[in-house]
Amino acid sequence: MHQAIEFGNRLLTFVLAFVALLVTIAMYKANRRSELKVYAWISGLGIIAQAVIGGISVLLDLQWWAVAVHFLPSMILVWVAALLYSRIAEDDHSAVSTALPPHIRSVLLCGAVALAIVLITGTMVTGSGVHSGDDGVGMEGRLNVDTKMMAIIHAVCMYLYLGCTLIGAFLIRRARAASAAQRAVMVLLAVIVVQWAIGVAQFYLGVPRWTVPIHIGMSSVVTACTAIVWAHSRRRLPHPETESSR
Repeated sequence: MHQAIEFGNRLLTFVLAFVALLVTIAMYKANRRSELKVYAWISGLGIIAQAVIGGISVLLDLQWWAVAVHFLPSMILVWVAALLYSRIAEDDHSAVSTALPPHIRSVLLCGAVALAIVLITGTMVTGSGVHSGDDGVGMEGRLNVDTKMMAIIHAVCMYLYLGCTLIGAFLIRRARAASAAQRAVMVLLAVIVVQWAIGVAQFYLGVPRWTVPIHIGMSSVVTACTAIVWAHSRRRLPHPETESSR
């Protein structure tokens, strides 16, 4: 089973790299702005770097820190992909407009930093737990901390992240921001609650194996939704005369 999962992951890497290549080519053929080209390049080169990191982590018998180093860049790539998705529909020639006031942007930035800490502490919970590393490395290949205490620290960080998001949602609504921004932050709150429920279930069920991929997958969803909310803080709005001509 482990070999099948590893081989399937390698095959999907080729598929993902091919898609990233097509996206990069499309950015140049459509003569899109530099920002979008940078996102496309980061995605493509990041996938290649992740393939190398993944290979190294296998050679290191999947020790907990090697797995963490492999996981966290994936979340960065998810963030970049979400920004590309959010920005690609904007007009390249429109002026950049600050769609949200600076104090709301500051709250959202604090939320993004809190999310990063949540992800880091999450890898430490896994690194000290029952699903860390390869059987061959034994306990010495795992993070030598109390898993329960690490899970509590991870939960506290998650609540700080949730608090920042709740404050951001309140401020966005009070500022009467664009409806798309309000919808995005409500979706983010919903996926955070789902991820919280999964994490709580893991804790009280003793971290059954089937919950791990669900929790990791939802981490990607939460990261993407956070990036989309952040993208709404700065927009390229079409000029009125351009919009009327359409």
